[in-house]
Amino acid sequence: MVRTKPMRVRTTSVTTALITTLGIATAACGSNTPATTGDGDGSSGVSLSAGESGSSTSDGGTASASATGMSASASASATMGTTVADSGEAESSAGPPVNFDVGALPDVGVPPCERGGGNGGDPEWSFLWASNSSQGTISKIDTQSVTEVGRFITRPDGAGDPSRTSVSQSGHVAVANRSGGVTKIYADESFCEESNGTPGIQTSNNNMALPWGEEECVAWHTPFNYESQRPVAWAQGVLDEASCSYINERLWTAGRVGNTFDVLLLDGDTGVVMDQVAVVGLTNDFYGMYGGAVDGDGNFWASTLGSGNRLVRVDMDTMDYEIWNTPVGPHWYGMTVDDQNHVWLCSADAARFDYETQTFMQATVGGWTGCMAERGDEGLLWMASGNSLVGVDRENLTVVSNWPVPGSYGVSIDFYGYIWTVENGDSAHRVDPSDGSITSYNGLSGAYTYSDMTGYALTNAGGGIPSG
Repeated sequence: MVRTKPMRVRTTSVTTALITTLGIATAACGSNTPATTGDGDGSSGVSLSAGESGSSTSDGGTASASATGMSASASASATMGTTVADSGEAESSAGPPVNFDVGALPDVGVPPCERGGGNGGDPEWSFLWASNSSQGTISKIDTQSVTEVGRFITRPDGAGDPSRTSVSQSGHVAVANRSGGVTKIYADESFCEESNGTPGIQTSNNNMALPWGEEECVAWHTPFNYESQRPVAWAQGVLDEASCSYINERLWTAGRVGNTFDVLLLDGDTGVVMDQVAVVGLTNDFYGMYGGAVDGDGNFWASTLGSGNRLVRVDMDTMDYEIWNTPVGPHWYGMTVDDQNHVWLCSADAARFDYETQTFMQATVGGWTGCMAERGDEGLLWMASGNSLVGVDRENLTVVSNWPVPGSYGVSIDFYGYIWTVENGDSAHRVDPSDGSITSYNGLSGAYTYSDMTGYALTNAGGGIPSG
């Protein structure tokens, strides 16, 4: 292990956090304002520049080169568009067949102080956010109806090649563009602000994205000129009991340009960079840091991909970082942190890292890419395995469940206890872990994503929400 006191860059601009109570969500974002683009034939009036095809399992997308780390100003707005086709009717579901114990539910629109401490209440809304990498958009999927209720461009020029998404405790999403730039999108229309000069809130409520500048549920976009920018992970906010809302939410991301590997901490309300550190000691490759997640204290964990496999931890308060060599084995694609603060690296093997003992435990389990852990002593680590979803006992690293799921790639868990996989293609699948039954949505466009697509992992990390 390398333990390093970093050279750091700190900005002094810290914006006062937005303190707003999330009300009862009566409908999905945009439900009161129908989209006006297109002619009702499934096509969009928005032209989108195509990026990576999304078909490569190595995540080897073409990223725009740059000679500097971060741009000081936002890119100019552009009008974009291509056909956004829903390739099939999504099945509907009236609700889960069983009542899963998934713990606290702060990420789905209603803070726990409005649900008696977060125990036993039904979420008002629960979304899965999947990146349509080749289209430059992300899709907002209602996890109960398994329908798409919004699609959003992730960079002004439409060529961001988005991948990882992360959902905050307030329920809003941030997405990292592999070609550079991070964007936050409001999940609840009550947060969206008038900005385009047309009365009312204009926002997508289906599978057709509105043009950049017309869409009013984009909270902010922070441009970066990285050649590769993959990880994005919200840190826990502070629950303000008076307003029953989360404040001081911050967002981690990481990018590579040349031989420089940066980890950045952003203000969740504004997208302004609050702190930054250059991590020294990583192998120079195209990807830089590949996966990212937070532990129960909001510290950032990142994994790398390739011959120089490393695990990195950055302290939330000091920005000091530590680096470990990961176990010999396959390239580590997925990573997550569980409720015991164990860090998991996932591929054909599963590797569990215990920070307290500084030890890894590893076993071959037949996984492939994404992974996420359920809460509780009996909770499994769920891993994507190509055409199956594998459930792994987290204590002894043995496979205890294996359900056939087509194109299983990215993995996330929703707040009803369903396991989701997102194909490297056009489909997302909701799996009932008790019997393997599947409900599918087939309207994505060149999807490529594996990360905390629902916010469950953030809630789960370290055993739940810290007291602040």
